[in-house]
Amino acid sequence: MSAPFFPGFEARSIELGDARIHVEVGGSGPPLLLLHGYPQTHVAWHRVVPVLARHFTVVAPDLRGYGDSTGPAGDPLHLNHCKRTLAADKLALMRALGFERFAVMAHDRGARVGYRLALDTPEAVRCFVSLTVIPTEEMWKRAGMAFGLKAFHWYLFAQPFDLPERMLRADPAYYLDWTLRNMVQKVDAVTPEALAEYHRAFAKESVRHAMLEDYRAAASIDLRHDREDLAAGRRLACPVQVLWSASNTARPDPAEVWKTWADTVEGGTVDCGHLMAEEAPDEVLAHVLPFLRRHA
Repeated sequence: MSAPFFPGFEARSIELGDARIHVEVGGSGPPLLLLHGYPQTHVAWHRVVPVLARHFTVVAPDLRGYGDSTGPAGDPLHLNHCKRTLAADKLALMRALGFERFAVMAHDRGARVGYRLALDTPEAVRCFVSLTVIPTEEMWKRAGMAFGLKAFHWYLFAQPFDLPERMLRADPAYYLDWTLRNMVQKVDAVTPEALAEYHRAFAKESVRHAMLEDYRAAASIDLRHDREDLAAGRRLACPVQVLWSASNTARPDPAEVWKTWADTVEGGTVDCGHLMAEEAPDEVLAHVLPFLRRHA
């Protein structure tokens, strides 16, 4: 089956125990796993994939429960949607495709899956690119009034089932449009075609539930896993690159934060809002391509 947003790619559906992962694969060269964020799908990468595919075999899945991937409902401990479980999905996916070691480039929720994958299975991850993200434990530690007002959904979505489910059900299309507008600096960053795809996915009750379970896990089991790693002195063995918005004046900057978690870290800023790969694809590629070509 062809992949409409990624010409020349093959769209596949791969069964992984309790989840079915939709993935699009194309290009040639060393394997590169792309992990999208909330509230998007693999389509978030459509502006950078044509260039990446000239250098890498690109694997772009929907996270468990997002887009056209499926998974089980939430559980009391949120294990079904914790980052360790989602990372295990991605490891199994890459092995099903024949890749034992690979690079990871990830954004937002996907970057939380990405660093968990690198921590839990260091033998599999050659290098890791994080767009906009610091580890979950670090995020909660630094959260304050400004963060709470801008990223209120971190707190809303962590509420018990089914309060946020009911609230999103009231007008999901309006909520999604409002969310995406508030994530970008460039109003035309999300193309009409991509926006329609995000709406198609977000309209599904199961997708919204998976997103909420993702955030519930971030306020509970994911946080515990991060703290256990810190206490045990576990660090990312692979090289790390982190990019963040030039408008983010937080100190220390994200690269300094990542140095608590990884031995080799580089970083830089991009002149855009949160949706980097859609807002500033050329600038993102200018940063990530040299890094990936050195380490992938």
